[in-house]
Amino acid sequence: MTPTPIPARVRAWGWFMDRFRSMHIATMSPTDIEHNQSMRTIPAPVRRVIFGARDSRVEVRDLSIATSHGQLGLRVYRPRDSSPDAHGLPIAVYFHGGGWTLFGALDVCDWLPSRVAAEVGAVVVAVDYRLAPQHPYPAAVDDCLAAVAWASEHAEELGASPSRLAVFGDSAGGNLSAVMALRARDSGGPAIRAQGLIYPVTDTTLDDDSMRSNARKPVLHRADMDAFFRYYLGASRQHGADDDPSVSPLRALSLSGLPPALVQVSAHDVLRDQALAYAARLRAEGTSVDVQTYAEAPHGWVTYPKIMRVSRRASADLVDFLRRELSA
Repeated sequence: MTPTPIPARVRAWGWFMDRFRSMHIATMSPTDIEHNQSMRTIPAPVRRVIFGARDSRVEVRDLSIATSHGQLGLRVYRPRDSSPDAHGLPIAVYFHGGGWTLFGALDVCDWLPSRVAAEVGAVVVAVDYRLAPQHPYPAAVDDCLAAVAWASEHAEELGASPSRLAVFGDSAGGNLSAVMALRARDSGGPAIRAQGLIYPVTDTTLDDDSMRSNARKPVLHRADMDAFFRYYLGASRQHGADDDPSVSPLRALSLSGLPPALVQVSAHDVLRDQALAYAARLRAEGTSVDVQTYAEAPHGWVTYPKIMRVSRRASADLVDFLRRELSA
C-alpha cells in the first residue's frame, strides 16, 4: 500500500514531541526514564486525555502472581454482566508497548485491552512485565511466559476457556506476543489460538528501507529503536542476543506450526518493513496471516488513540480478528 500523508494533528503531535528530550527514549535522561515508568509526573485526568480512557463496559481487578523472579502484576478485564457460554469466554493476554523500557503504569494502557474485552466478550489479562534498563532481557520474556501460563491454568476460574487463548500486543508488546507463540509451539503449550501483532518489533536490524525513510517520522525515530535495543539487550548483545528468536522472531529457523496472526502495519513507521517481512515468512511457512496496513499512520496508534483517529479503525480490525479466531 502506498503511504498517504500523515494527518496534520498527528504531525503537530510529532513536532511537539520533538521539542522535548523527555519525549524520546534516545534523548531521555535516567530520571526521565524513571518518571516515565511510573508516570508520576502526569495527573490521571491528563493521562486519560492523551492515552485514552478505560472502556466503561468492563470490570477490572488488579492482582499479582508469584513467579520464579518475584511478584508479577496483572490487570484482569471482564465484560460487565457477562456469563460464559457452554464453552467459556475467550481469554487473551495483552503486552503493552514502550520498547521494553517505557509505560510501566498499566493505567496508560487501559483503553485497548478494555475495549477488546468489551467488544470481543473476552477476559483480557494485561501484564505489568519488568522493564529495562533495570531488568534487561530476558526479564520481560520470562514474565510474559509466566503470565500466559497463569492465564491458561486459571482460565476456568475466570469464567474462560483455556482452549480459546490468544496473545496480542503493540510494538515491543507485539514482539513479546510473537515470542510467546514461538515459545508455546516449541514447549508444547499452552495452546495459543491467535496472535495479534500490532506494528511489532521482529528484528534488531536498523538498516532497511522503512528505517531509513521513516527515521524521523512522528512518535518513533530510528535513533529511539537503537536506544531501546541498547537498554533492553544490555550485556546480552555480547552473547549473540540479536540473533535469538526470543529477541528477533524473524530470525527463527522455522515459523511453521504457529497460530493464525493479524499483523497490523503503520505505513510511516520505522518498523514497517520488518513487520511485513515477518508476515511474509509466516504465510510462506503455512501460517494463516491477515495483514492490515494503515496508509496514513505512523507508529503509536495504541499509545495515542485520542490523537490518531486511525486508532478506532485499527482496533475494530483487531476485535474482528480475535472474535473470529476465538469463536467457539
